[in-house]
Amino acid sequence: MNIFESINNTSNKATDIGERYVDKSFEYFKLKIFQQLTYTISMAGKALIIGAVLFIGLILLAIAGAIAIGAALGNVALGYLIVGVLFFVIAFIIYKVRYIIDAKIISKIQVKLFKS
Repeated sequence: MNIFESINNTSNKATDIGERYVDKSFEYFKLKIFQQLTYTISMAGKALIIGAVLFIGLILLAIAGAIAIGAALGNVALGYLIVGVLFFVIAFIIYKVRYIIDAKIISKIQVKLFKS
């Protein structure tokens, strides 16, 4: 009977160790998810705030540039047309290089997300 008790004790210890491992792994994954979630929300919030301010600045610069170009050409509508076409050209260039932009963003984020 001594051998059976020893096997029983060993299996009970192994079960306890396994349960502790599962519990600790679960806690680790909860903390890791919290870390990733807070990092993502923080990054999105900063991007939203900075993007909004930059957008307002870009709008004001576009209006001022269109008025200045229009005054130089003697036709304000032509100034607005030139600025509008310039925005379309810039948007087309960004559209064509979007894969390069995606690759750079992913490579920078992966360092933050997958570090231990």
